[in-house]
Amino acid sequence: MAVAAGLPGVNRRSFGLLSLLAGAGLLSTLEQAWAGAQIEEPLADAVRTALSAAIANNAPPVPEFANTEARLHYLRWLGAMSERLKKKKHEWQVRKEFLQTVWYESKRAGLDTSLVLGLIQVESNFRKFAVSSVGARGYMQVMPFWTRVIGDGDAGKLFHMQTNLRFGCVILRHYLERERGDLFMALGRYNGSRGKAPYPDAVLAARRQWEFAG
Repeated sequence: MAVAAGLPGVNRRSFGLLSLLAGAGLLSTLEQAWAGAQIEEPLADAVRTALSAAIANNAPPVPEFANTEARLHYLRWLGAMSERLKKKKHEWQVRKEFLQTVWYESKRAGLDTSLVLGLIQVESNFRKFAVSSVGARGYMQVMPFWTRVIGDGDAGKLFHMQTNLRFGCVILRHYLERERGDLFMALGRYNGSRGKAPYPDAVLAARRQWEFAG
């Protein structure tokens, strides 16, 4: 998992060259990632079933709006976030698709979009093919065991944007429910450092950069 440069209180560890197979082709890249990882824990059958169902819905990330004002709010948010993300993703269409998917998957999971963007910044610094030393993958640094526990077992799909964001959002929502709404503890659990301050503090600090009053 990656930590954005300049965030305090988080130890940095560098990792070697990664050769990643993504989609239909071979992509070789240096994608360093820092921090911990989710820890595999036994899940009750009902919980596993619910999480699997949340992952299985393959609806495209197309936002729907109850009224014109809601749509205009989204468009204002999209414009503002696009400007903030320019340094990380230079192409408008790439930024648009990424932000649209973040919006869709965060709302779908009942999460604040600024929280999800802050977590992505800390986890991968917005790098699609980031990999940690323990194998966590993609934007939200999802551990491959989750694809076996609640998916089809294909860890390679964690480099697919929507799949990665969906897994990450569903897992964070799961941890929030386990921690009875305690965001600090849920973030620690997401990172594999439950009860320790550096990771939640880093995410919450990054979150402020993505807040939108609009």
